[in-house]
Amino acid sequence: MADFKKILIANRGEIAIRIMRAANELGKRTVAVYAEEDKLGLHRFKADEAYKIGEGLGPVAAYLSIEEILRVAKACGADAIHPGYGLLSENPDFVDACTAAGIAFIGPKAETMRQLGDKASARRVAIEAHVPVVPATDVLGTDMDAIRAEAAKIGYPLMLKASWGGGGRGMRPIYNAEELEEKVLEGRREAEAAFGNGEGYLERMIQRARHVEVQILGDKFGEIYHLFERDCSVQRRNQKVVERAPAPYLTEAQRAEICALGKKICAHVNYECAGTVEFLMDMDSQEFYFIEVNPRVQVEHTVTEEVTGIDIVRAQILIAEGKPLAEATGTASQDDVRLDGHAIQCRVTTEDPSNNFIPDYGRITAYRGATGMGIRLDGGTAYSGAVITRYYDSLLEKVTAWAPTPEAAIARMDRALREFRIRGVSTNIAFVENLLQIGIRAAKIIVKFYLHAVSLAEKNVMPILWINLRGVWIAVNIRHNIYLWVFFKDCLKPKTQR
Repeated sequence: MADFKKILIANRGEIAIRIMRAANELGKRTVAVYAEEDKLGLHRFKADEAYKIGEGLGPVAAYLSIEEILRVAKACGADAIHPGYGLLSENPDFVDACTAAGIAFIGPKAETMRQLGDKASARRVAIEAHVPVVPATDVLGTDMDAIRAEAAKIGYPLMLKASWGGGGRGMRPIYNAEELEEKVLEGRREAEAAFGNGEGYLERMIQRARHVEVQILGDKFGEIYHLFERDCSVQRRNQKVVERAPAPYLTEAQRAEICALGKKICAHVNYECAGTVEFLMDMDSQEFYFIEVNPRVQVEHTVTEEVTGIDIVRAQILIAEGKPLAEATGTASQDDVRLDGHAIQCRVTTEDPSNNFIPDYGRITAYRGATGMGIRLDGGTAYSGAVITRYYDSLLEKVTAWAPTPEAAIARMDRALREFRIRGVSTNIAFVENLLQIGIRAAKIIVKFYLHAVSLAEKNVMPILWINLRGVWIAVNIRHNIYLWVFFKDCLKPKTQR
């Protein structure tokens, strides 16, 4: 059984710092890597050691260079690498390279990634495991006539999805045959730029859906726990904005069903380490449909940690060392994993909601965070004097609130967001605060899974009628006679104008 002495974190920002904290608590030394453009990143200074990588490669390519990361790992004597999320975290070639170099990879096996990291392959695994899936095509080829035929067979509206990666990159809603070619080519270009692989497929779009995901942990002995579910239905351009655990609208029977489905898929591939199994819940039929497996730690893992008391990143490290789940989680069995209260996470980003959410950059001239009972902050470069560059994701800080009830958790989050003062760069704080007030707290409104920005309606991409129902702005898509529950138009206003 291994006992890691030094862990290299092949990532940056808040997730790198999160991993360092878990490693430090276990008595491990930590190693950071950073690109030249990221030399002021806080993760560099939080680690015991830090090394520059990717000279001349560029700000993102540096972190995607397997050769550079392994060069540093060997030179500094790291015996394990944690990939975090994004970047190389879902690249099975990186796992193979670590294994060949005699360095442990803290994550699933390469074989498992190849089965599940590719969404199209993961669908086949789900079908083999008898887990329901949304009707979809195989991976699309280059023959556009063949793609049109496959699209017609599935039926419109459709969702184009990238086979690799996540974060909404490469995803495009397609409402009719006229826009099919343009959206497919557009999505391919985005996926290629984001993941180095433009493969994708078409899936039938469920119009009234919730996004529910199950957190999984598996050890090297075949034991698998689920840590219950999270609701991630509030999204903007397919990027999650607000996450909650547990999903407050599920019955106990539905909770048991979806958690069992998540375990079933992972057991089918003998899953190791942390992973998330994502589902769509059809609000009309109340059925669950498998979407994908994320074979890594998720951005929103904090809400699950708060309601279960299990440190997921710590468990990842211990599982990779060969510890059984009972030891890695401090929980003797699945039956001992219990829910305690409710948690909600909001992502504070350096985006300007009043300017179509364009990312802002510059120096933070003043910073005051939130604190108090039940509030947790997971931040990257969030402090007075920090320099926000244009090269990376706009996520500045994750705010997680815990309370005994969903309503109390929302109230606590609202209070925390109002405590923030960030000057020098634009943030989405006021937008998220208003979203909480209007979209979640008010009158138990259904939130549509794929939220559309106001600009979508204003550019006449879809015929939209805006109406105000009890003070809540709702967008009605006239073309398909369906309701798009969107709150952005009102959320952009200052409170005094609502």
